[in-house]
Amino acid sequence: MTNRFETGMQVRRRILGDAHVDRAEAAKTPFDEPFQTLIAEAAWGNVWASDRISDRERSMLTLALLAALGNFEEIPMHIRATARTGASRDDVLEAFQHVAIYAGVPRANHALKLAKQTYAEMEQETRARSEEET
Repeated sequence: MTNRFETGMQVRRRILGDAHVDRAEAAKTPFDEPFQTLIAEAAWGNVWASDRISDRERSMLTLALLAALGNFEEIPMHIRATARTGASRDDVLEAFQHVAIYAGVPRANHALKLAKQTYAEMEQETRARSEEET
């Protein structure tokens, strides 16, 4: 049986991808290591590891909460994660529409702007990979 940290790291890699996690791990220092361990165990090893709701639903909830609370810095990361969680662009739009009604139009508007930018970057990256392969 794996411990919560190991489970968290497995889930984090599944949701965010190896490249993201490898970059984050490389940037970790002794100063922030306890905080990173807390996030791995609590967020990824407990909340995201739960099978009570789907990754798609959890992704939508996370994006809505980030936007509603004005925590915009993590929205692009979680938009990128939708490629792995199964949350569609329509799902994200629905989540942000709920934010507009229940938490405010300016926050939803900014979250949508970030989502549009991130989706455009993802499309550009996909095209670039396709061109490299041909």
